[in-house]
Amino acid sequence: MPSPFPGMDPYLEGPSWPSFHVLLIAEMLNSLAPRIRPKYIVEAERRVYLETDPYDPERFIRPDVAIGVQPARKTAGRESSGAPAVAEPVTLTLPMPAEHREAYLTIRLRKPRRVVTVIEVLSPTNKKPRTMGREVYTAKRDGVLECKTHLVELDLLRGGERMPTVEPLPPADYYATVSRSDRRPTVDVYPWSLRQPLPSVPIPLEPEDPDVVLDLQAAFSAVYDRACLEYSLDYEGEVEPPLSEADAQWAKTLLADWGGARE
Repeated sequence: MPSPFPGMDPYLEGPSWPSFHVLLIAEMLNSLAPRIRPKYIVEAERRVYLETDPYDPERFIRPDVAIGVQPARKTAGRESSGAPAVAEPVTLTLPMPAEHREAYLTIRLRKPRRVVTVIEVLSPTNKKPRTMGREVYTAKRDGVLECKTHLVELDLLRGGERMPTVEPLPPADYYATVSRSDRRPTVDVYPWSLRQPLPSVPIPLEPEDPDVVLDLQAAFSAVYDRACLEYSLDYEGEVEPPLSEADAQWAKTLLADWGGARE
């Protein structure tokens, strides 16, 4: 069943995001690879890092049983007042590092296997300030920008801190940026709102070859349908981050109409 929203679904910005991210990367690979072979190959790659966030309760490991030290017992024939006091422990929780795996796409020449383009779909951890996820991602991003590799960056999340640009980004909910290696530091930014379909984005290749166009809306719709996201997303819950008053009312109307059609 189609999504109730014309483009990106704001309810994905939550527990369902990791699964959606992986499926979207796979769908984009399936869309691009047949159209640029045999000169190019498309590969899904991943980076792995550990992140510790003391303010995220979902990353805590809580003990099943709290074990305390009992105070010293009185010894027969001896006054307890003469024994040293034994401190009572307090059971707390340590923030534990969690492993994160983030997938992205590379387009390579088949011979030699040189990377021509990197395609990234940002995750919430990439957009959270002062975290390992952002540090790891920005270091990778800087490395791409310093070499002769194109970078396509898709920000399908309303929340979090945007990737830096010298000039302010135009007002929008979502962005796609296309950084061509031969035009840096200039970058093409494609902004769109929650109420618009996802755009088609040009994916640059070698200078002698035309761009291949990636239809983001088609990729999103395929993932939504195949993964049956209409059943896994909690459309009765709150959207995080919250929508504006106007968008919240608009979304409420959409969901009411969609719910009626669904029944």
